[in-house]
Amino acid sequence: MNELIPQNLRFLAQKCAFPLYLVGGSVRDFLAGFPLRGADFDLASPASDEAFAGAAEACGFTVRAVYPATGTVKIEDAAGIGYEYTRFRSDKYVRGIHTPTEIFFTEDIALDARRRDFCANAVYYDIAADRFADPLGGMEDIQKRILRTVAPAEKVFGEDGLRLLRLARIAAQTGFSPDRACLAGAQKNCALIRDIVPERVFHELDLLLHADEKHGGADGPYRGLAILRETGVLPHILPELAAGDRMAQRADFHAYDVLEHSFRCVRYAPDSIRWAALLHDVGKPYCMLRDGNFHAHPEEGARLAEEIMTRLKAPVRLTAETKTLVALHMRDFDLKMRESKVRREIVRAYPLLEKLFALRQADFSACKDDLSPAPSVLKWRRILSEMTAEGVPFTLAMLAVNGRDMAAIGLKGEAIGHALAALQDYCVADGRRNAREPLLARAKRDFATPLFE
Repeated sequence: MNELIPQNLRFLAQKCAFPLYLVGGSVRDFLAGFPLRGADFDLASPASDEAFAGAAEACGFTVRAVYPATGTVKIEDAAGIGYEYTRFRSDKYVRGIHTPTEIFFTEDIALDARRRDFCANAVYYDIAADRFADPLGGMEDIQKRILRTVAPAEKVFGEDGLRLLRLARIAAQTGFSPDRACLAGAQKNCALIRDIVPERVFHELDLLLHADEKHGGADGPYRGLAILRETGVLPHILPELAAGDRMAQRADFHAYDVLEHSFRCVRYAPDSIRWAALLHDVGKPYCMLRDGNFHAHPEEGARLAEEIMTRLKAPVRLTAETKTLVALHMRDFDLKMRESKVRREIVRAYPLLEKLFALRQADFSACKDDLSPAPSVLKWRRILSEMTAEGVPFTLAMLAVNGRDMAAIGLKGEAIGHALAALQDYCVADGRRNAREPLLARAKRDFATPLFE
């Protein structure tokens, strides 16, 4: 492993008067045979935060922060790469509270290992000595691809509700499977996820939804979602979505219930639309309970998706995009929409059109695991191609006239925007109409003030 560690980190380890270890995901991933490109290197040793900070500065690192209460030091090298160091310690928790209430520093590596979550994450690598320390048998777990808690599972999950999400996320990213005791402990403590702040919940869920970017393979996100369902965590963080569990759908269209279909939509979706894929049918349980059918689920789903993303404190742009995609995902699903209306819909959705096509394809594939092209996507792509060939202005910037032209014929303020929008809509029906002089003549006829004329 030594040759994969940055040279400046190896130099620091050699200069330290104490053994300096790597621990956690980087060691686990190396032992599992995963590539370490872009790996986070977490450091640990029995030395105090002051001793480590002094050694790091002497070796050319910049100390960015020191937290004496937890023995944590954040450093940065000359290239701006950050590392986090934590002194060996043992923690005491109040049930479910993420932050320890008491911390005891120790020189015992086994005690430090016992404060972690899974044995696979509690293997240490002594950088200077080039050897591993494995106080809890984590190397065998890594070889077997299992997740086993460092102490009785009920205690581990009872100490920190965030570990419930970490279990699903790490399983998704690595392809490792929780053992029976681990799953049972998570199930017994599933409600403790309610003690975790929304930002942390969103962060873990977002990593889970993109777990295929790590080492868990293409099915990583699906695996993680399935664990959230199995452990009972999902109803506590996404109750609107979990309500679709075992809710049947029309057998001629769907092979799966609402929740399983949503999970499979994530499976078939590209990484850019995973949140929209997860929440695209979140309105179905609500509508079924309210109306006895799913008819209004796109509109109600868009509302619920916005509420969920806001509750999780997701980025504003991602929230807005997810809401829009959920609202639009069923447009023309039965292929009965007139072409003139499809053209207007394409222009309205143009900034998100490729993502909308991707969502519709994932939704179609998730119904019965059918990878053939979605009929609505084929229809809309054909019309889009025709519109492009005609020169349809999909945005106002593509229109042959602009705001200055409208001002020149006497329009002001909001009237300019209204006129441009009307001219764009006129060209949507036939892109060949997008020519400067005819559009100016039409604008003067329809929008210019009598006084100007």
